[in-house]
Amino acid sequence: MVWEGRPGTGLILRPIEAFLIPFSLLWCGFAIFWNVNVWTANAPIFFRLFGLPFLIAGFYITVGRFWIDMRIPQRMHYVVTNRRILILKNRGASTSKSLDIRRLPALELDERSDGSGTIKFGISASIFSGTNFGIWAPTFDATPQFIRINNVRSVYEIIQRSENEKGQTKVA
Repeated sequence: MVWEGRPGTGLILRPIEAFLIPFSLLWCGFAIFWNVNVWTANAPIFFRLFGLPFLIAGFYITVGRFWIDMRIPQRMHYVVTNRRILILKNRGASTSKSLDIRRLPALELDERSDGSGTIKFGISASIFSGTNFGIWAPTFDATPQFIRINNVRSVYEIIQRSENEKGQTKVA
C-alpha cells in the first residue's frame, strides 16, 4: 500500500452550480406551482398525478442531491498500491472499483487553493450525452475518481511515480 485516504465531507459547491442551482430552483418552483394549482382547482386525476414525478425530481435536484452528495463519501475509502487503484464503497453491501496502475486512462487533476481536490481516472462523459448523472452529484459520476481528497497534488504525484515505475520494468 502506497497511500490510503477518504474523501472530504460536507457541502462543496462546484463552478457548474452557477447553472444547476438556478435551473433547479426554476424547475422546482414550476413543479410546485403546477401541483398547487391542479390540486386546488380539483383538476382531473390525470393532471394531479402528472405533476408528482416533476415535483419529486424538483425536490431532488434542488435539495436532495446535496444531501446525498454529503452522505455517500462518508462510506468511501481510497487506496493506491504499487499495482492498483482501489475505490471502495460501503453501502450495506460493499462495492469496489479496481484499476490497474499500468493501464490507467488519462489522469485529470483538479486542485483547489487549500490543496484539496479531485483526481479523475479518465475523461467524464459530456453533460449532453445523457449518461452523466455525475453532473448533479459527483459521487454518481461513472468516471472513477478520488473525490475531494486532501493533499491532492502529492497523491497525484504518487500515482504518476507508481505508473512510471511499472512502465520501466526491465526485460532480462
